[in-house]
Amino acid sequence: MHPNSFSKVLTIIHAAMCLSLVFFAGFAYLKNGNFSATADYSNIFVYIVPVIAMMGYFASKFVYQNLIRNIPKEEPLAKKMQRYQMATIFKYALLEGPAFLALGIYYIDGNALYLVIGISLILYLFFQRPTKEQLKSELPLSLEQTKEFDTF
Repeated sequence: MHPNSFSKVLTIIHAAMCLSLVFFAGFAYLKNGNFSATADYSNIFVYIVPVIAMMGYFASKFVYQNLIRNIPKEEPLAKKMQRYQMATIFKYALLEGPAFLALGIYYIDGNALYLVIGISLILYLFFQRPTKEQLKSELPLSLEQTKEFDTF
């Protein structure tokens, strides 16, 4: 796979994940109609949703960094890009899951806390957009692979 097409595939995957969350957030907001900012501490989701959101955020960073760190420098470029893609998709999924949970609970409950958490995760996911420069800087590329990467 060429680096340009690889970068385009990752960008499409990222955009699909972001757009699905944006559409679900819009749907939940329009269908629910409630926007209460009061915290009901007897509702267990007041505790669960923020904790799962934080766990998703930290797990996405931890898993991504570990998967990237474990890519051997001696591997062929195609294999490195494949492992990078897997790490990136894991990172996105670990952010997307808690965002869907927060938005789903907002749809059921109407508490603005869940909507804010969901939108925060969507924004963070949006800013994780893959770029060719990011891929080049994060992958352990040899000099030959860097030149091969730059020719496309």
